[in-house]
Amino acid sequence: MSLLNIPGAAPAAPVDVIKDGTDRSFMADVIETSKTVPVIVDFWAPWCGPCKQLGPIIEKVVKAARGAVKLVKINTDENPAVAGQLRVQSIPAVYAFFQGRPVDAFVGALPESQIKQWVDRLVGMAGGPPGADDIEAALAEAKQMLEEGDPQTASEIYRQVLEVEPANAPAYAGLVRCLMAANRVDDAKAFLDQAPKEIATHAEIASVRASLDLLDQTAQVGSVADLERRLARDPDDHEARYDLAMAHFAAGRREEAVDGLLDLVKRDRDWNEQAARKQLVKLFEAFGPTDKLTIQARRRLSSLLFS
Repeated sequence: MSLLNIPGAAPAAPVDVIKDGTDRSFMADVIETSKTVPVIVDFWAPWCGPCKQLGPIIEKVVKAARGAVKLVKINTDENPAVAGQLRVQSIPAVYAFFQGRPVDAFVGALPESQIKQWVDRLVGMAGGPPGADDIEAALAEAKQMLEEGDPQTASEIYRQVLEVEPANAPAYAGLVRCLMAANRVDDAKAFLDQAPKEIATHAEIASVRASLDLLDQTAQVGSVADLERRLARDPDDHEARYDLAMAHFAAGRREEAVDGLLDLVKRDRDWNEQAARKQLVKLFEAFGPTDKLTIQARRRLSSLLFS
């Protein structure tokens, strides 16, 4: 299932590795999920003192595993059926499931060091967390899918990366781009606002933020057809040329947007306090410094400015 569910409801934050489960959701949350990643089930109750000690520790260790395992917490007062089937007689009771079956368990509040060793064994049983090379390959595949016009598949890949690395800036930015590609600009803004603080200033995040700012500027520029007719009547209508470039950007035609602004710089670089040059700089930020179009357009702009 896609995190963004394009085109559907508003996006959620990256999928968490910890969730509250119920007797009814046990098959989906634990059995099905454990076919691909180990799932830890923590049986607890609000009145249980040792449960309150164990809960924060096991959550901390699971989060540190960065998606290599997942945790489902089940309140046995409200959901006694599964605990009964597993013959849970005292809590906290912690079970580990992998490939659809229980593989390990312990009872009572263990110290953090022992819980970490226990979780590490589960991670090793599943072959270990994805390596950096796997993540880079996944990001490259998602980017290609998005460029080929398949934001649904791209979003699913980005989601999988974020399950392993919730603060992976390229994946987070990629999910924002998937929403933008689906013309869900408001959802993209809301999702971007939820970005982890540690990646808020990352170049990828800055890039999608610039893209969203540019889209805001295109809201009132008019249609491509109308602007082209204006230019046909008056090739010196610089405002129409500028707006046409931004209309192309809003429609996803990046090359046409760049060409239009470069043409305006060539015709009158000082028009409207060098608006065309300044907008090109914003486009470069939105595209990213290593984008081929950014590199080519920067060269063309330099030639115009320093010729």
